[in-house]
Amino acid sequence: MSEVTTIGLDIAKNVFHAHGADECGHALFSKKLSRGKVLGFFAAQPACTVALEACGGAHHWGRELMDMGHTVRLIPPAYVKPFVTRNKNDAVDAEAICEAAQRPNMRFVAVKSEEQQAAALVFRTRDLLVRQRTQLINAIRGHLTEYGWVAPKGPSYVAMLADLLEEEEMIFSWRSGALSMFMPGKRRESGSTLRTMAIIHSRSCAGAASTTSGGTPRKRMRTDGAIFSVAHQAKSAPVLTSQKANALPRLPSTITGLSGA
Repeated sequence: MSEVTTIGLDIAKNVFHAHGADECGHALFSKKLSRGKVLGFFAAQPACTVALEACGGAHHWGRELMDMGHTVRLIPPAYVKPFVTRNKNDAVDAEAICEAAQRPNMRFVAVKSEEQQAAALVFRTRDLLVRQRTQLINAIRGHLTEYGWVAPKGPSYVAMLADLLEEEEMIFSWRSGALSMFMPGKRRESGSTLRTMAIIHSRSCAGAASTTSGGTPRKRMRTDGAIFSVAHQAKSAPVLTSQKANALPRLPSTITGLSGA
C-alpha cells in the first residue's frame, strides 16, 4: 500500500475532515475527526505535507502540526475553490485542499507565530475602536442636526457639543418634545456622560483643523486648549466653529487604544 504524502485537512470548530493521498495523487483515506482527536490522528501519521485553508484557526493548527514534524501548507480559500468538483461538503473540501496542495505552481501562506498574530490582533482591535468612535461621533452630530445644531467633523469638536448641553441658548432652542429630555434633573446626567466621552475622543486626536464661518460669534468658550465660538449664520442653522485650534494632549498610557500611532 502506498504511503500517504499529502493530507488535506478541512478545519472547523468541532468537526474536521482529513483526506489523504499518495505521491501520485491517488486517494488513500477520507476520515471525519472530532476536535479532540485531530492531534492524536496526526501523531500516528508519518511525516508528510498537511494542507489547510488559510482561514480562522489555521495558524494555530499549523503550529501544532509543525511541532509534530509535519510540513504545513496554508492555501488561500480562493485558490482552493477551483478544485471543488461537486456539491460542497467537508469531505469534498478536504479533497480539494489536498488536490490544490499538490499543484506545482500553487501559492501558499506562511504560518504566523503567536507573536505575529498578537501584533495583528492589536492593530485590528484599535481599528475596530476607531471605527466605533467614528460611528458614535457621527450619531451624536446627526441627532443634534435634527434640532438645528450643526458641528464640524472631527473628534475634537465633540467636547464643544458636551459644553453646549449646559447652555440655555441651546436647550431652549429645541421644541417642547425634545426639551423634556433635557430638564435640569436629566440634563446634568446627559451632559456628564457626553463630556466624559468627548474628553476621551478629543484627546485621542492630535489636533483640530481650523474652520471659518461667515457668521458673527456670539459666545466663546475654552475646551481642552482650543477656543471655540458659536456663530449664527443668516437664514441657516447655528454652526459651531473653531477660531483657534491648538494641539490637544494625548491619552494616558493606560488608554492607548484610541491614541494615534
